[in-house]
Amino acid sequence: MAETTGSGTTADAAAPRPRKSSWKYIGPGIVVAATGVGAGDLVATLIAGSNFGYTLLWAAVIGCVVKISLAEAAGRWHLATGRTLFDGWASLGRWTTWFFVVYVVIWGYVYGAAAMSSSGLPLQALFPDVMELKWWGILTGVVGLAFVWFNKYAVFEKVMTVLVGVMFLVTVYLAVRVTPHLGDAFAGLLPVLPDEKDSVLNTLGLIGGVGGTITLAAYGYWVNAKGWTDAGWMKVMRLDNRVAYITTGIFVVAMLFVGAEMLHSANVAIASGDKGLVQLSGILEKEYGDATAKMFLVGFFATSFTSLIGVWHGVSLMFADFVERYRKQRVGADDQATTGKEVASGSHEKSVPFRAYLLWLTFPPMILLFEGQPFRLIILYGVLGAAFMPFLALTLVWLLNSSRTPGEWRNGWLSNGMLAVAGLLFLVLCIKQITDQDWGSFF
Repeated sequence: MAETTGSGTTADAAAPRPRKSSWKYIGPGIVVAATGVGAGDLVATLIAGSNFGYTLLWAAVIGCVVKISLAEAAGRWHLATGRTLFDGWASLGRWTTWFFVVYVVIWGYVYGAAAMSSSGLPLQALFPDVMELKWWGILTGVVGLAFVWFNKYAVFEKVMTVLVGVMFLVTVYLAVRVTPHLGDAFAGLLPVLPDEKDSVLNTLGLIGGVGGTITLAAYGYWVNAKGWTDAGWMKVMRLDNRVAYITTGIFVVAMLFVGAEMLHSANVAIASGDKGLVQLSGILEKEYGDATAKMFLVGFFATSFTSLIGVWHGVSLMFADFVERYRKQRVGADDQATTGKEVASGSHEKSVPFRAYLLWLTFPPMILLFEGQPFRLIILYGVLGAAFMPFLALTLVWLLNSSRTPGEWRNGWLSNGMLAVAGLLFLVLCIKQITDQDWGSFF
């Protein structure tokens, strides 16, 4: 296997034997697809369909292609070097460590509340007289904590696969039920911008919002947790990654069909945010009956809860990796690199840092469910969240074009082009997010 030391690379005499790509290995891709597509992504796609019909279908497809490139790059780094992504970031300078620490602390605190609220909403709609939304949210957070705490990756992947199956069946059923106009849909694959104010930024937002979160960076960790730790798994990883974002594309296109047919044609508007999906369930009940509405709410729950437990597991793995590298530095270990084999061993999933971050994602955010979200914290959360994706894209370009990566697995022109497009796209969205904030009130 190719190993890296410092900023250089050395190759072992015996390269890892390539594994034949096979559907039986698929797993981490399903996990990243399920985690990356949350209720907010579905609402954004629904609203795009309701506002513009099929006009922006091409943008949703491009969004999936961009994410394929990012996730493939993250997985390729883990397999080609045998090192984790955080170890790669740390080799670029101390600034990456500071960015990561601030990001996971603030982002995790606010995201925890948002994920619990999103998972609680469909349950409250299904069982309206049982308890208030905040208690449903707390229940989903605690269940997610217990599930991730007591299970390793193999069980986690199986449960995620079942929930993805539920999401898939519900979204495809709805898309078929609304009877899409396929001629208009195919026309939507042509890159045309709506003739409205801010149409360029709205289009970029749809491209950037299709499953674009820190879970793209977590993909390499799930690849390692699956037991794939060297370049012999590269073909398998690439097939797995493509399956992930084809699945994502089907979710997104299905919801755009629903938005275009049910909302756009009837000139019906829904609220942004997760409550828009509750509104949609009411519209579905009037049009297709109670059973279809309840089925949709079950799919809504599966979408939200997979994002919750996916972040609970994946970002906690990344945090545990950060702490492990820091520990090695403190004790003066000769080799401070953190490796994919360490992740594959399962030791991170039972470590104190992993469980400490799990607790951070679960219990402190419950305060926000009771007291509302502090204004300044929300601004910082929005800016850090917007800044992460360009950070990921541009650092992957840096790592995968340097001597840190074995020559065989460095970026080609296509990978560089796609990562550059992703970096510029997310940089534009980051700048927009920063300029849209009410900084006068912040200070």
